Amino acid sequence: MQNKSLKGKTALVTGSTSGIGLGIARALAAEGANIVFNGFGDAAEIAALQAAVATEFGAKTFYHGADMSKPEQIADMMAAAAREFGRVDILVNNAGIQHVANIEDFPIEKWDAIIAINLSSAFHTTRLALPAMKAANWGRIINIASVHGLVASTQKSAYVAAKHGIIGFTKVTALETAQTGVTCNAICPGWVLTPLVQKQVDTRAATGGISNEEAKKDLLAEKQPSGEFVTPEQLGALAVFMCSETASQVRGVAWNMDGGWVAQ
Repeated sequence: MQNKSLKGKTALVTGSTSGIGLGIARALAAEGANIVFNGFGDAAEIAALQAAVATEFGAKTFYHGADMSKPEQIADMMAAAAREFGRVDILVNNAGIQHVANIEDFPIEKWDAIIAINLSSAFHTTRLALPAMKAANWGRIINIASVHGLVASTQKSAYVAAKHGIIGFTKVTALETAQTGVTCNAICPGWVLTPLVQKQVDTRAATGGISNEEAKKDLLAEKQPSGEFVTPEQLGALAVFMCSETASQVRGVAWNMDGGWVAQ
């Protein structure tokens, strides 16, 4: 039987009912980790997702529907995960939303929601996870940032601000845990065909009167030299590496997987 490097560990992945979060949750489950799912969706579909991951990988799974814009719900989720599995060993802060508009037209409530979910939620999960990680002298915190944590694009002021912030927060967390067995790093994906990005593709297709496939090609051509989407599976493999002992001295990095976007 294949040695499962994360057997006995518990991973909490926010925003893990679809897209990047689900890809990372599946990769960690394949390595033997228990999985705490979080995210919005139909209750029956989420239950089926839990059952599928449990069956495929032999993992124990748990779900908490915390709204990641609400600190009290985040605290309840972290406490529930600890009751279920003892502690959170691996924390993946992935939950995110997007809104596109010029700064002068950007709705205040959208700005506040993006900062809350894309940035502040990581502070709340991290502050609650760190005591048990430090006590065990082992932990992995992985913040899913974006290439937009490294470079900017127009009409995405809140998202870019939040993702730059998450990289700064990653570095501080890494420094504060530098002499412990806890590490903190950020992953910065380029275009990944998540439901969030698919909405942008759909809008581009409708606005331009072009097919969905043409809209995808146009989107990639603007930013991503490889002309291909990054996949959730590729990001999951990188997350597994960051959880390994080999990566124990990888601390405070912002690791872009972006088809060459930031190299330009």
